[in-house]
Order: sequence, then C-alpha cells, then structure tokens
Amino acid sequence: MDYKGILQNIKAKNFEKIYFLHGEEAYYIDKITDAIIENALEEHERDFNQSIIYGKDADALSIISEAKGYPMMANRRLVVLKEAQYFSKKMEDLLPYFEDPSEQTIFVINYKYGKYDSRKKAIKAAAKNGLVYRSDKVPEYKLVDWINNYIKSKGYSISSKACMLLAEFLGDDLSKITNEVDKLEILVEKGTTINEVHIEENIGISKDYNVFELGNAIGVRDVLKANKIVDYFVHNPKAGPMVMVVANLFTLHSQMMKVHFSKNKSKDAIAKSLRMHPFVAGKILSACKIYNPKKIAANIAILHEYDLKSKGVDNPSTTPGELMKELIFKLMH
Repeated sequence: MDYKGILQNIKAKNFEKIYFLHGEEAYYIDKITDAIIENALEEHERDFNQSIIYGKDADALSIISEAKGYPMMANRRLVVLKEAQYFSKKMEDLLPYFEDPSEQTIFVINYKYGKYDSRKKAIKAAAKNGLVYRSDKVPEYKLVDWINNYIKSKGYSISSKACMLLAEFLGDDLSKITNEVDKLEILVEKGTTINEVHIEENIGISKDYNVFELGNAIGVRDVLKANKIVDYFVHNPKAGPMVMVVANLFTLHSQMMKVHFSKNKSKDAIAKSLRMHPFVAGKILSACKIYNPKKIAANIAILHEYDLKSKGVDNPSTTPGELMKELIFKLMH
C-alpha cells in the first residue's frame, strides 16, 4: 500500500495491529506516525492508553508488556517505538509479539534513516500480521516535480526557476523542503505563483547569487556574471561552499557530455533520457553549443583536481575563495 492509501485508511479509522515504518526518507515515516497518533485515540483517552517509547532507552520486555496491556476506558491502546533505528540490534527480540500481536493495540515502529533488513524474521512477521512500509528517498530527477506537486497541494503554483532553487539548495530532505514551503504559506497569499523573489525574501536563497546561476553563467561562458557569483560566495561562504560548487558543476559537465553523445538532441528527448526538467534540459543544450566533448573532459579533470585541493591534497595554503576563483577561470578558458 502506498503512502496516500495508508493515510486514507488511518483517517477512516481502519487501523492495522502493527505498522513497521522504515527507510531512508524520514518525512513519510513521521507523517504516518503523526497521523496514527492523531487518529488512534481521542485526546481524553491518551493519558492511560498511549505510550511513546524511544529506541535508545527501550528494552524488548517493557515494549511487549506495554503492547500486551489492556485499554482503559477506550477501545484500543497505542504504542509507538520512536527512533527505532537505535533499537535495531534488539528488534528480533520483539518477534514473539509480531507473531501474536494484541487485537486491541496499535503498535508503530518508527525506524528512520535506513532500511531494516527484509530477510529478518521480525519484519516478515510484522508484514504477516500488520503493515510494513518502506520510505525511499525521492530520486533526484523527480525532486522538482515533487516540490511542484507539494506546492500545488497547498494552493499555489511555482515558477521553474524558483522550483530549481529550492531543489538545489534544500536537497532531497523532504522535511526541510516542506518546512520552508510552509513558511511561505504563512507569508504569501493563496493562489500566488511563487517565484525566485519570494524564495529570496522569505527563505533567504539569493535569486541571483547561487550555485544554479553559477552553472548557468558557466554554461553560456558569462565570465563577468560567474566572477560576481564567486565573489558573493567568498563573502558569504554558506551560500556556496566549495564542496557544493564542485558537485553541481560536475553534474553539469556530466550531463553535457551525455547530451553530446545522445542521438536525439531535442529538448523533450534530453529531458526524458536524462530524467530532468525541460527547463534544465534547455540550459544544458545551450551549454553544449559552447563546450565540445574535449573541453568537457578537460573540465571534469579540473573539477576532480580542485575537489582534492579543497580537501587539502597538494594544497598547503590556498584559501577556498582563491581555489574557487582559479577553478572557475580554468573551466571557462
């Protein structure tokens, strides 16, 4: 069952006896857990029938005792094992409960930032007598669409550039993305098309001086703009740390190389084959008119060299700002 289906059942009060929630993406795990906590018991029932246990402090016998307990003046009990990743080595000790769970208890395992071994007996028993949900990271090529859909669900639309800015700077941490978007919901009127100005004013990501714009400047060989952005990074290190700059420029050059050797070089075909937004595909195609495969290969070697230098290899004294200026010069000349 998918995330939406699980939430629909929870809100309809159709509960499983066990919810084993695990995976690398914490956002869905927390959302399902919160929905169960909100819907499983009435507020006045929680004092005697709800137990929140944390993995670091837990032991199997106490958990089983809580889960096997009888509800008091309620139809059910709720037991939530939060931060269950810290309980991983003792999880198999819960096997007897997973094999014979209480009919009157909802038992939630909130296991984040990693997958529990699907070969283990505990998770197999949990799947047999309850529900196992694995929460995977959103692939990078789907992140922009995910942000777009989330913002639409809030009653807004968003420009392509603003969406790319959010994806570029907030990464694939969905909790961080939703927190920032929720700030906009407070400050921006419903129905608004969110643009880069909204992002800059309310989230603090510069619409002009960011890694995404640096890639665009290099892609069209705009030396003046690229140097302005680098100078901004030198004076605002958190806006463009060297490791982020190198990683993003490496991705740009890898994409350009793939485009050069693609048979169909239409924007839509490139967007589909490289799994990227058409807006980005158009930028890559423009860059390929300026950088031939030989120069791209040389630039990838330069990026590797400066990645090592930024980590102290063969670089006893050059500052990150100086390294970045050297790097950008070499990439465009």
